[in-house]
Amino acid sequence: MILLGTGTSVGVPALGCQCPVCVGRLPKNIRTRASAILGLPGGNLLIDTSPDLRTQLLREGLGIVHAVAYTHEHSDHLMGFDDLRLFQFYLGGPVPIYCHRHVADCLKRVFSYAFTNEEQTHAGAVPSVELFEIETAPFDVLGATVTPIPMLHGPKFRVLGFRVGDIAYCTDVSEVPASSLPLLADLDTLVIDALRPNPHPTHMNIDQAIELVRLLRPRQTYFTHCACQLDYYDVNRRLPKGIEVGYDGLRIQLV
Repeated sequence: MILLGTGTSVGVPALGCQCPVCVGRLPKNIRTRASAILGLPGGNLLIDTSPDLRTQLLREGLGIVHAVAYTHEHSDHLMGFDDLRLFQFYLGGPVPIYCHRHVADCLKRVFSYAFTNEEQTHAGAVPSVELFEIETAPFDVLGATVTPIPMLHGPKFRVLGFRVGDIAYCTDVSEVPASSLPLLADLDTLVIDALRPNPHPTHMNIDQAIELVRLLRPRQTYFTHCACQLDYYDVNRRLPKGIEVGYDGLRIQLV
């Protein structure tokens, strides 16, 4: 797995912000919008299409996305969808997309030009995709089984985390329901939302994320979806053993 982006919805540096993290622009404090990619036996599974997708894939030298899974439909996880246009040529057909029906409905509204029956002017004018609706049941893709993990993103909004083998990716989460905790048991690696030191209504803060880690006891944890209030170099020195702030380009071995 590569963490393509580890930043909050506005990225880091944030526009107009004069805090030390944004002004200092130290390498591991530069965070594009949250996304990840898993190298599976049958190809690359992208999790979310952030607005920074093209930059992320070029930075990591990744030429092809073979399939996409969406955590939810917020714009910082969706708006790079059009960057999928080229992959139909490499795959010889549409890009498979796995998502909840709410995400599918949003894609069809926001990117309606990609879902019409009108004849296109030329191949590659729009993304060519095939939607597969998922809920809570595990699904097979690219030679691996992916388990969706239902989570809360604020009091009313639901998102999906994903587990493949002994690694789980859980961004944009304020609470993990008790019914989902068994899906996160016996992990080698957990990637979990930790927005900032102070509480937030729709994201875990550092203390809440640490509390969850102590409950689940994964071997290693990386924080993602981090705002500029979280300085990689300072916070990492103070975190418990086995917990680190993630950064753009971090590579995690799949077990």
